[in-house]
Parts: sequence; C-alpha cells; structure tokens
Amino acid sequence: MKTLIQCFVLIFSLHSMECAFTCDYKYSLLAKGWFKLNVVPETWHDARLRCSLQGAVLASPTSSAMAAEMKHTMKNFFLQDTEIFTGIHATFSSGSYYTVDGVPLSKIPLVWANDEPDNFGNKERCITFNSNGSAADRMCEEPRPYICFRSGKKEVLTNKCGTPDDGYHYYEKTKKCYKFHRAPGTFDHAHFVCSAENGHLAIINSEDEAEVLRKVFADNPAAWIPGNFWKDIAFIGFHDWGSWGDWRTIHGETLKEAGYDKFSGGEPNNATTGEHCGAIYRSALLDDLWCDKPAAFICEKDPAYPPICQPTADEEIDIDERFNNKVE
Repeated sequence: MKTLIQCFVLIFSLHSMECAFTCDYKYSLLAKGWFKLNVVPETWHDARLRCSLQGAVLASPTSSAMAAEMKHTMKNFFLQDTEIFTGIHATFSSGSYYTVDGVPLSKIPLVWANDEPDNFGNKERCITFNSNGSAADRMCEEPRPYICFRSGKKEVLTNKCGTPDDGYHYYEKTKKCYKFHRAPGTFDHAHFVCSAENGHLAIINSEDEAEVLRKVFADNPAAWIPGNFWKDIAFIGFHDWGSWGDWRTIHGETLKEAGYDKFSGGEPNNATTGEHCGAIYRSALLDDLWCDKPAAFICEKDPAYPPICQPTADEEIDIDERFNNKVE
C-alpha cells in the first residue's frame, strides 16, 4: 500500500507551521518521527548531548517500528557491519539500563548478538545496535555513529530563526539570530553546543553587530545568571589558532577582515598564560580569555540554515514493505 501525505504551510506573525523539522532529518510515517544518522563517530555522552541540543533524543529500538526504521536508515548509508550507539545506557549505575527518555531495558524487545551482553571488564554501560537488528553492550567512551530521533507529527512549529528552539531571537539589524547561553562552558564545549544547534559561536562583522550583541548581553543581567563564575564576559567565535596574538575568527578570517577588531583597553594581554580564546565584555569590546575556564557564550545562527523542508507533497513511502522487512 502506498501512502501519500500532503503538506501545507501556514504562516503567521512570528511563527510558521513547517512541513518538516530540518532538511537533514527525514520523517518516518512508520515510526511517527524524525530521524537523522550522524556518521561521524562520537562518544555516547557527546552523541546524547548533540541530539538533545537539536530537540531530539538518541534513538533506541524500543519497538518493532523503531528497530525497522533504524535498520533502514543504517542500510541506506551502507553501514552494514557497523554498530551504532542507542540511547540505552547504564551510566548512572551499573546494570540499571534505561533509554535516555526513561524506558527500562525490560520493556525493550532487544535481540542480543552472540555472547552479549557480557559487560566485559565491568566497563560496558552503553548499548549498541547494528543493521541486522542485534544489540551488544559496549564502552560509552568508544566513539561510534548514532541516530537522533524526534517523535511527533510531520508538522513542526518553528520560529523566525528556523528552529523550534525559542532561545534564538531574530535581529533585523543584522538579519541574524542569536542565543545567549547562561550555563557556562569551556570554549570547546561552547563551540560544540553552537554547532549542534546548527549555528556557530557568534562572530562580530560590524559595529551594528557589536551593538546587537551589547543588547543580547544586556538582556541577560548578571543577577539572572546562576552559578559562581564571571558574569560580565562571554565566549564568542575567535581565538589565536595556537599562536598567541594571531587572532582569527573560527572561520579563519583575521578580526580586521571579519569587520570588527576593537579590544578593551589593555587587551589582549595574556595576563595569565593560556588566554588563547576570544570573548566580549558587556560593552561588546573584545578580550582574550582562558579556553578551559567556563564562561557564558553567545551562539549565532543564519535563519535560512539549515533549510526547513517545505515540499508540496511527501515522497511516497511503502510502509508495508518497510515493516515486513523489519527483521531482515
């Protein structure tokens, strides 16, 4: 049986009901949700975090439909002999397995590979899945591909920034979106988070953009930011690329080429050895900062990237064939 879904786009005020999540996710009528295979291997913890930052969860074969779609997704990318991480883990306590959204292992119809699970060395606390449908327990620290999954209908409510994340706000002056992260992170964590949210650490390209970031910072007064860290500075997208003083954006341009190179008085000064990463004060003047000391950070996102799919009709999907082959 062929099933054809018609999509309609409704546009109103600040939000639009789009016929997709983002175009790098694919919708499954069988599993009633969005799937994205991440082929670049990551640790289980980073995989879980990246999915979460995209409004999804690390996928688990919690039903026949989920297992069938996960196998189909892997086979489409020719991952025939590769194990991927699932969201099933025992990272809180050994032997106590749950999915990241709380489904216990006892309720999941797993088919175990030969001699699995074995908790080899008492270090295997994450569950993997392969394209044949079998599971195994593995070390969470060994990087693997993984699938992110967002359950729900085909229609997804997105804001003007092209994301369901209401933390992003559009600014007409720069035609860009920004999100201020109050929870502090190191520079590499901040870069990871912005990237996972389909953006990047903010890059100041003009005086106008500096003015916008001053406004973004002003909307987050120190009294509203929890935690014991410096509240008047935030990471943005520049560093010295391993040679102190050669300040460039994360996209490789010098600050002057990018359009804004105004440091605060006396900065950069590498006052304490190790100030290799870029930040701004509330004034939007630049500073050099320790990369490994957590700070707030600002992400920037192009409203048009990644694109939100708006087809007039979904491609035909043979659900019966997909479901009947779920145990291949």
